[in-house]
Amino acid sequence: MGFCSPVYKILRRGKYFVLLFVSLSVLAWIANFTGETLKSVHDPSATKQPSVQGDSLRDKLNSLTATPQNLNTPTPKVKCPEESSLLQGAVKLSFESSLKLTDVEGENKRVTEGEYEPADCTARQSVAILIPHRSREKHLLYLLHHLHPFLQRQQLHYAIYVIQQAGDATFNRAKLLNVGYLEALKDYSWECFIFHDVDLVPENDHNLYVCDKQPKHLVVGRNATGYKLRYKGYFGGVTAMTKDQFLQVNGFSNAYWGWGGEDDDLRIRVELQKMKIIRPPADVARYTMVFHKRDSGNQINKDRMRLLGRTPQVWRKDGLNSCSYETLSVERLPLYVNVTVDIGKPQS
Repeated sequence: MGFCSPVYKILRRGKYFVLLFVSLSVLAWIANFTGETLKSVHDPSATKQPSVQGDSLRDKLNSLTATPQNLNTPTPKVKCPEESSLLQGAVKLSFESSLKLTDVEGENKRVTEGEYEPADCTARQSVAILIPHRSREKHLLYLLHHLHPFLQRQQLHYAIYVIQQAGDATFNRAKLLNVGYLEALKDYSWECFIFHDVDLVPENDHNLYVCDKQPKHLVVGRNATGYKLRYKGYFGGVTAMTKDQFLQVNGFSNAYWGWGGEDDDLRIRVELQKMKIIRPPADVARYTMVFHKRDSGNQINKDRMRLLGRTPQVWRKDGLNSCSYETLSVERLPLYVNVTVDIGKPQS
């Protein structure tokens, strides 16, 4: 009995040592396991797990929507200024007999099929220039030679349409201009139309070929009249009207065969719509008229005064809405669109 008591005490103390040892071993194992786990998570050399489908789709979307570093995004063009810095004012005009169409084409390489747009800004208006024509090749060449750079200095988006009357019937300027308006709108919704005689060349590029809130007459003076208005109310030669203004007056009359009267008829139509004709300053709206004899087939219209007297009664049914013609060809040449048409003959 005396012997067992010390032994019992020793065994009891030993049990505490064993428990302490086991506890320390467990703690050491837990610490070691946690460290290895954290290492496997943070160690970049650890084996990567395959990504799930959602991550793969997100990566693909990110790669598709990411902006490439070397992408050259075009800078949006600003609007062209109201007054171009390229304007030169009055320029000296030349009419060299040696001038050729290829010369004019070479000087206007940025014109394509008669159309031009500024490269560094967005034009404030799109303008269609309509030129009625028959057997006036030299006049047309001189006009194209000066008109293309003139319009480019004004920083316009423009196209030139030459409307050729086929056959040998009496010339009808007004109907050809109606045809030009209708044909040009098949190409583009032009905002502004310039109705332009082939023998009138503008001298000053401050005479802007743009439309206004009212119809505009651009020929205040010409060399042949001492640079004075031909007569009060004159509305011929070169005029500017918006697409809607010209539609509102039903265009020109189709009834004026021969020279004279059709421009006064248009003025009456404008006045009937309570529009007011405006003009640029006289020192700007100056033209050189290239001399020529009166064309055969364009004799003075002896019926013009009678026709003018009935304009208020017939303008609604005689004009764009009654313009009948046959298009024979549309040639898209480098400097202009050439539209050749058969417009019929005068009614007896």
